[in-house]
Amino acid sequence: MQTPPEIAFHHFEPSDAVRAEIARQVARLERFSAHITSCHVAVSKAARHQQGDLFHVAVRVALPGHKDVVVDRQHGDEPEQEHALVAVRDAFDAAIRQIEDAMRDLRDEVKQHAEPAHGRVARFLAGEDCGFIETPDGREIYFHRNSVVEGDFDKLEIGSEVRFVEEIGDKGAQASTVRVIGKHHIR
Repeated sequence: MQTPPEIAFHHFEPSDAVRAEIARQVARLERFSAHITSCHVAVSKAARHQQGDLFHVAVRVALPGHKDVVVDRQHGDEPEQEHALVAVRDAFDAAIRQIEDAMRDLRDEVKQHAEPAHGRVARFLAGEDCGFIETPDGREIYFHRNSVVEGDFDKLEIGSEVRFVEEIGDKGAQASTVRVIGKHHIR
């Protein structure tokens, strides 16, 4: 962390256990990302309720190249929030989930769905429920009747245009999720 964490307590004097837990949680944050530039933590004790004292924890973490991670935990009258340690852990758990999301975004690890490949039916195996698709780069990809969606296997002819997902099978490349498309889709 580029700057030391800023920790504030409002309306109560924290125990050594609360201070130690916050220090432990800040160190835990740093294990999730070395890019954290600052961390601000505020723990407040709310006015006395019928059940006891409730704690409010706010955490703000700055990450370069991303908006700040902000957790502002105020839990109404939930009994577990009567314990400062539980309230602190809950707030930091939420902050870590947000940091993990932010780090995936920064690394551009958002899952991308690949565009299905396309090709034309090149040939069928005589007496079999399978055939081969020729791709634009000249490769032949095996496919089976069961991989043709919507029961369209019987509509296929040599030269039919299809989109498919390629995967590696026991004997090499094969097509799964084969979908018949019209002639206007491929040039």
